[in-house]
Amino acid sequence: MKVSEGRIVEVVMHTINNRSVIARGFTSDVYAWNDGQVLKLLHTGRSHADAEREYKVSQAIHAAGLPVPEVFDLVEVEGRTGIIFERLEGISFFRQVQARPWTLFRGTRQIAELHAAIHALPAPSGLPSQRERIRAKIESANSLSAGDRETALRCLEDLPDGDALCHGDFHPENIIATARGPMIIDWGSATRGHPLGDVAWTSSLIHNAPVPPGIPTFMRLLTEYSRLVLARTYLNRYLQLNPGSRQLIDTLQTLHALTARWPTGH
Repeated sequence: MKVSEGRIVEVVMHTINNRSVIARGFTSDVYAWNDGQVLKLLHTGRSHADAEREYKVSQAIHAAGLPVPEVFDLVEVEGRTGIIFERLEGISFFRQVQARPWTLFRGTRQIAELHAAIHALPAPSGLPSQRERIRAKIESANSLSAGDRETALRCLEDLPDGDALCHGDFHPENIIATARGPMIIDWGSATRGHPLGDVAWTSSLIHNAPVPPGIPTFMRLLTEYSRLVLARTYLNRYLQLNPGSRQLIDTLQTLHALTARWPTGH
């Protein structure tokens, strides 16, 4: 996959005051935009380089045929950098399972299948190194004790280098069920690296990430009590498609558990 260089940001003379907010997250907000489009607008202070990288990567991944929304433009709105994407009509995999709990394990296997499909692609040029991104995360984690930091860095030494496309934040809220099939969103954490580094993060999310707010009690209980089985279901299906070392996954899960800031949105 090739990624074009020298993208120039278009300054859009619109405001977002009267735009409907679709989602709010740690790093960005998503607004309804023109017909069939949404604007993913980074929070004030976020790097323009991050948005440009996500824009280029999203273009390349869409061109490669992965099920991702089309990307239209990189823009600036009210001093904030944003990306205009195709608007997807659907709900996240997590919300779909909430509505149809009997699909929980089938959906978990499908997540593994989508993840294996991502890792079958070489990473586009310009993506940061998975290893270096994790190292930076460890070194910037002020809450880590000296002992835990040393443990995390020692675990990182076991992570092989790789050239696969890695999503970096692959979980059920970043997969949208649509009439065209599942679509994968939120590529801002994508890296070039080893697939099992990505798998270990997703497995850690299944084990430990908090259930999104507003979830009915029955679904919260179902998720909490089935975490171990869901993680095993995900790993078993993934490793059927893309064999790898469970021992390495366990080591990398330890690393992620030490440094985790669990995502709850885009």
